[in-house]
Amino acid sequence: MPKRTSDYRAWLLQKLADPRAAAGYLNAAIKDSEEAFLTALRNVAEAHRMSRVARQARISRENLYRALSQNGNPRLNTLVAVLRVLGLQIAVGERKGLRRTLPVKRRLRN
Repeated sequence: MPKRTSDYRAWLLQKLADPRAAAGYLNAAIKDSEEAFLTALRNVAEAHRMSRVARQARISRENLYRALSQNGNPRLNTLVAVLRVLGLQIAVGERKGLRRTLPVKRRLRN
């Protein structure tokens, strides 16, 4: 009797439809590389149907595919629009282990 297996891609896209799972997936990907992040964001967008995401983000489907390709270079407003449609947002935090302070320039008095 053959062993039953499920399609990984279908399983992944089903899981990525949940914003909490998608956020964890994207956070892990961005720690790896920018290319990994774009691939992950494309997977999340595909989980929500790429054409619907593009329409709601007011981006053409072709431009969205191009922006989220491995060699893509999306603008910040494109990322924000796509993430908003997906129920996600960008957050900025301090990188651990890089606690450096920038030198303060002092004004010279005349």
